[in-house]
Amino acid sequence: CGGHKKQWKHWVAGTAAFALLALGVAQVFLAVERAKGLSTIGKAPTQRLITITGLGKVKALPDIASVNLGHQIERRDVRSAQLENTTKMNAMRATLRKLGIADADVQTADYSIYPQYDYKDGQQSLRGYLVTQSLSVKIRDLEKISTVLDEAGSLGLNQVGGIQFTIDDPEKLRQEARTKALAQAKEKASTLATVMGVRLGGVVSFSEDAGGPTPPPVYFSEKAMGMGGAVPDIAPGSLDVTVTAYVQYEIE
Repeated sequence: CGGHKKQWKHWVAGTAAFALLALGVAQVFLAVERAKGLSTIGKAPTQRLITITGLGKVKALPDIASVNLGHQIERRDVRSAQLENTTKMNAMRATLRKLGIADADVQTADYSIYPQYDYKDGQQSLRGYLVTQSLSVKIRDLEKISTVLDEAGSLGLNQVGGIQFTIDDPEKLRQEARTKALAQAKEKASTLATVMGVRLGGVVSFSEDAGGPTPPPVYFSEKAMGMGGAVPDIAPGSLDVTVTAYVQYEIE
């Protein structure tokens, strides 16, 4: 009977030790899993993405021409330089009105007076004053461009700047270019997904770079502006309105 009691005590002690060991292992396992859960809090799940670009381009005819018309003159005194300069520029403004160009499309771009000096034997002496005045003019009827330039030459203006062609309201054309850019991006992404053997998901992000390049400005010399030369015919050509789309697609 005493031997049975000893065996029973040994069995109880072993069972208790095993239970404590199992409890310790379970606590360690739960602690590890809890730590894993805490380490992912606040972190977005990893995504597999395809980043692609698409280009959309729309050709359009410009409907506005911008040109700078000005006059520069040097005289001994400021007053006489201002008077001659103002007379020519006022005559130019009156001519623009007669041609149907609204005052709202004519803006003073520059008015400046600078003293001019001569230097001799290290000495500086005042020679006179240089007066410059210029107008920035929008011409909405492109057939009037050559007429405006011809009138500027006839009035003796000697600071005629380059013509720039633009589109008054490019947003509709930009939207058309954007649609083309997105369509191209989706086609390229679908093709790439097929090659990679994956399935293309939804759009994750989108951004764009929009613009419409302008032809280089055209400049006219004094000779071409009524001093022995002919005013050239102006060809506005066409402009490209472009949108580059940057799109990210999820891979499923």
